[in-house]
Amino acid sequence: MHAIDVMTPSVVSVKPDMSVQQTAALLVENGISGAPVIDANGRLVGMISQSDLVRRVEIETDRPHRAWWMELLTARSDDAAAYVKTHAHLVKDVMTKHVVTVQEMTPIDEVARILEKLHIRRVPVVRGNEVVGIVSRANLVQALAISPSAPNLQQILSDREIRGMLLAEIAGRKWSFPGRNVIVKNGVVHLWGYYAWAPNEVQAMRVAAEGIPGVKGVEDHTGVLHSDA
Repeated sequence: MHAIDVMTPSVVSVKPDMSVQQTAALLVENGISGAPVIDANGRLVGMISQSDLVRRVEIETDRPHRAWWMELLTARSDDAAAYVKTHAHLVKDVMTKHVVTVQEMTPIDEVARILEKLHIRRVPVVRGNEVVGIVSRANLVQALAISPSAPNLQQILSDREIRGMLLAEIAGRKWSFPGRNVIVKNGVVHLWGYYAWAPNEVQAMRVAAEGIPGVKGVEDHTGVLHSDA
């Protein structure tokens, strides 16, 4: 799937010269947490979100509580920028100016990577200089909700085929399970061995096995290898 397949096409946008109060009301009325900022020429010039509006002098949240030594380390330029953010009246002064965008055909796994890496909730989708949609974390969850729970196969896999698919799935991973300790019998995957592994590594192996069509169950026979064993 690509961005065009999951994006919200009807984009609610704001203008750089809109007031902060107007923008807050727009977000509330439309039930959204952020919007792109579009200038008079239709160009994307920024993003405005709830996080840009939570520290405001109007609601007496303009001064975060910080330890005294952190105040000493705060640069004058940072302090000035914070003042603008909390006291300015127009969107152009409080918006996030450096905006990351994606194309319509950007794969959604790349979109997810961008959202996760940059710790953002949404990313504009552009066609040339035009914003044609927004992909949010909610859109990705919606795509997950309608995705098939498991791939459909036209034939039943044999135990040997299941084992081969499982070994191929985990090949090269740091938590990869030694092949000699994976046995499949009547569609049930049995995990054997004693290793100094963390529980989540065994869980990862179980999840990998459960994701293979035809697997009826997973039996964990592994045990913790103690240092004095």
